[in-house]
Amino acid sequence: MPALPETAPPSRPRTASRTIAVIYNPVKVKREELSAALDAGRGSWGEPMWLETTEDDAGEKVTARAVKAGVDLVIAAGGDGTVRAVAESLRGTGIPLALVPSGTGNLLARNLELTLNDLSDAIDVALNGVDRTIDIGVIDIHRQDGTSDQHAFLVMAGAGVDAKMVENTNEELKKRVGWLAYVDAISRAMRDTSQLNIRRRLDNGPTRSIRAHTLIVGNCGSLPANMVLMPEASIDDGVFDIAFLRPNGFFGWVQIWIKVAWENGILRRTKIGRKLTRDSKPIRALEYTTASSIDVEFTRAEALELDGDGFGTTVGFTARIDPLALTVRMPAPDPAAALD
Repeated sequence: MPALPETAPPSRPRTASRTIAVIYNPVKVKREELSAALDAGRGSWGEPMWLETTEDDAGEKVTARAVKAGVDLVIAAGGDGTVRAVAESLRGTGIPLALVPSGTGNLLARNLELTLNDLSDAIDVALNGVDRTIDIGVIDIHRQDGTSDQHAFLVMAGAGVDAKMVENTNEELKKRVGWLAYVDAISRAMRDTSQLNIRRRLDNGPTRSIRAHTLIVGNCGSLPANMVLMPEASIDDGVFDIAFLRPNGFFGWVQIWIKVAWENGILRRTKIGRKLTRDSKPIRALEYTTASSIDVEFTRAEALELDGDGFGTTVGFTARIDPLALTVRMPAPDPAAALD
């Protein structure tokens, strides 16, 4: 598969009115509802260009068509897989990406603190919001047969328990209970006692070996259910936050859960809680580091996930940050809040 395009924005044809492309996953959203919401607030925007994802195209190809057509805004309506695929083709173009969160995890929307499950609000932000540039991860996945393929990711790339959880998630259960389906999946993944044997190199540093149950390369750190895996992660700081999960038995998993769900997910959200966690000691079960690039080799093929979707198995990968390479549409500041 050819490498992703570089981030220098291509020249785009001028149009008489501002144009929109709507990339939507018909399994997740109904075009009729999207169209009604757009028509209600479209104003001077031109007639939307409607592009549907398919099993063979999660969004990369149709988004490339929209870019070639010279649209001024792309709206992605679907789950994390749709958003990741659309962003991959928008990387470096300067065309804003607006989100209509319609999936189970909605990981990027959560990390951007966008409103979930509100179609009219999402469309209002798309049409009337402001632009923000964020980092995007680029990963070269090395396969067992010696080939490599390149992809982008917005939130996290993971191997180990994280990727096995994605593999174990029941799709029908996801439709019925949403993110709670991951609880069942992760409980099964955690019973797998095998570890990753990793050789890793951060930036231009030395190559080191480490054993871990899970490796997460994060562009941002929040998960569903108010869990925060990487509390210091920022989506526009030009570096990955990298976590190695190394629990030693059940107690180690309990330590990780307390750190991620209680300390990071609850205490850090309040001023008093941040004071309480300021002197919190690191735990061996959860090791953090940062880097703008990471090279990884595994001793055997391991499952890999990007933004909550499985990407097969890999014997290693190279991931790097492409800083401020994606433009996203955010809510306009509230003038009343500025006066408070």
